[in-house]
Amino acid sequence: MSAKWTAAPARRELCAFAAVGLLAYAADLALFTCLRGPGGLDPLTAKVLSFLVGCTVAYAGNARGTYRHTRPRGPRPYAVFFAVNVAGALVQLLCLAVSHYGLGLTSQRADTVSGAGIGMALATVLRFWGTRTLVFGVIRREEGRVGSWTG
Repeated sequence: MSAKWTAAPARRELCAFAAVGLLAYAADLALFTCLRGPGGLDPLTAKVLSFLVGCTVAYAGNARGTYRHTRPRGPRPYAVFFAVNVAGALVQLLCLAVSHYGLGLTSQRADTVSGAGIGMALATVLRFWGTRTLVFGVIRREEGRVGSWTG
């Protein structure tokens, strides 16, 4: 681990990442609710649109807040950010599928624990790592490498 990953900066980074995530979640939930209710859209269309908005809010918050010192350029960082968030969503779905269909835990409580509890925790770790390393390149910069992430 780099010397720059000390307690105070790490705590600030984690808190900022969490705050941006909560804001993005609120935007996703609010838009989904509006699109489903007054908007009258079907649930999948509403969720796709609200997910895209939530990802955009999260990217903007992280780019202008949490990782503003990295100065991402062009469409590539957003595309990678979106891919990381899709991977996080798939982790949540996988946890739910394993619990519900693989283990036979079919109650609403079990689905909530596996999808919104365990799945969300694992997805958040993946999103934090992916956002920090693949999108904004914090670890590479701390190690002194600024070139390609492949080497």
